[in-house]
Amino acid sequence: MLKTASTALLLIAACAIPISATAQKNHKSGKTRTAATARSATANDGTPYATRADALQFADDLAGRRDLDREWVRQAIGQARFLPQVPRLMLPPAKGTAKNWRVYRSRFIDPVRIRAGLRFWQDNAETLARAEREFGVPAEIIVGIIGVETIYGQQMGNFRVMDALATLAFDFPAAHPRAAERTEFFRRELEQFLSLTHRTNVDPFEPRGSYAGAMGLGQFMPSSWVRYAIDFDGDGRVDLFNSPADAIGSVANYFIAHGWKPGMPTHYSVQFDPDPARVQLDELLAPDILPSFSAASMQAKGAVLDAAGAQHAGPLALVELQNGDEAPSYVAGTENFYAITRYNWSSYYAMAVIELGREVAAARAR
Repeated sequence: MLKTASTALLLIAACAIPISATAQKNHKSGKTRTAATARSATANDGTPYATRADALQFADDLAGRRDLDREWVRQAIGQARFLPQVPRLMLPPAKGTAKNWRVYRSRFIDPVRIRAGLRFWQDNAETLARAEREFGVPAEIIVGIIGVETIYGQQMGNFRVMDALATLAFDFPAAHPRAAERTEFFRRELEQFLSLTHRTNVDPFEPRGSYAGAMGLGQFMPSSWVRYAIDFDGDGRVDLFNSPADAIGSVANYFIAHGWKPGMPTHYSVQFDPDPARVQLDELLAPDILPSFSAASMQAKGAVLDAAGAQHAGPLALVELQNGDEAPSYVAGTENFYAITRYNWSSYYAMAVIELGREVAAARAR
């Protein structure tokens, strides 16, 4: 999201008026918003957080920090409802579950998604070309992101964002290995979400998104919406749900803010020295996906780059993609590969984005 020119780190919340085109735009008071909240809260029969002292204390603290109406914040958080399925969805796979790039790839690179991507590109060709021209992020990368995230808007999520964020802020699963860190993350996201909806006069119970609280065609978390979402269609508001142009521009903006370098490839092919004794695989994999090696040092450790990779001037990472019981696949990832993983911390995700974009581009060229 983040998802973004060199000025992309500026907060763009000032122009983020509605969260969706159907949002109520004319609320004049906290009382009006609270009434809308109360009506919409009946849509879910989970336990409300009004019974939780810790949630209401968080509401009071948030209101003070953000200079928001205390009763509005308390009612919004108090009427958010616990979603029992959401904590389960946050738990990592059981230990011993083998990663499989080919299986993962097949979930995202398929005829249905490629056809949808082709339609999206055709419908938004001018906007994609403008985003590539202004930000330096290739159209196929933007198309890949939106396709992997939501199949071009077909699956943007049906969870009420308010409920999902409250559940993860106050009931993140303790069994998760990073439970404390993730709890704080989701509390910050809940704070950003409530601040954004209050500022833009949107009923916080209206937006729907993923079980983690991500929203719109590009699935921006609230903090990414605030920092990186932009009005790319020029209508004076940011709408990542219904404006493909805003989504396209915001994804490009996010990438520039996270280190995308225009003109740089995402990765190079890599083989290994035929003499196993010359391959220092453990050292090559130690930095994980963080680019840490020059082309020369990578080759000195036994990773043989293709001709273009051998000439690469910046740092590289050896990216391993496991294939279950079969031999892993490897590529040499650049800083742009790493930038894609800032959207989702996974090399498998990054490769799916890259390859879906390429497949759609190839379909468009035929």
